Amino acid sequence: MALDLTLVLGGIRSGKRAFAEQIIKDLHAPTLYLATGLATDPEMETRIQRHRASRPNDWATLEEPLKLAPALDAALAGSDPPKAVLLDCLDVWVSNMLLDMEDQERHQIESETLSSLDALLAMCSRYPADFVMVSSEVGLSLVSTYSLGRGFQDILGLVNQRVAAVANRVFLIVAGIPLEIKNIL
Repeated sequence: MALDLTLVLGGIRSGKRAFAEQIIKDLHAPTLYLATGLATDPEMETRIQRHRASRPNDWATLEEPLKLAPALDAALAGSDPPKAVLLDCLDVWVSNMLLDMEDQERHQIESETLSSLDALLAMCSRYPADFVMVSSEVGLSLVSTYSLGRGFQDILGLVNQRVAAVANRVFLIVAGIPLEIKNIL
């Protein structure tokens, strides 16, 4: 089965989530929102609550910070699976992976993260659904002065490249304006 995947990239507060949500809304299909946020502090809890409240009531929500492929596979394997899936967002997932494995060597974290991503993409290709994944573009920013920040940028850059390579469509959102940079539909 061919994977129907759209990747929406952008900087922080660029409008990427709103654009991705509009893509999904335009499908008029039963939707699953896969949220990767983890409430690590009061501000993040408030942000998660605000995101929950902004979603349409008819969208199902699955909150999973780390094990995306197994969680999504279980949700899609049901008797009435969604026809559209919005994953928000890959950059928070990468951050969660880094923090979860912070005691490991960088190459181990990178390997585990990319392996988990490959499992997610393979799993998605088995289901007849439209997938939209959101991620932050880190290639245009300064190289972090901190090791953890550089590790995040390096791994997220690889994740974004890997998803973009298999995506049918890729958009870059700049100041709320979508720029289509790949379309092979």
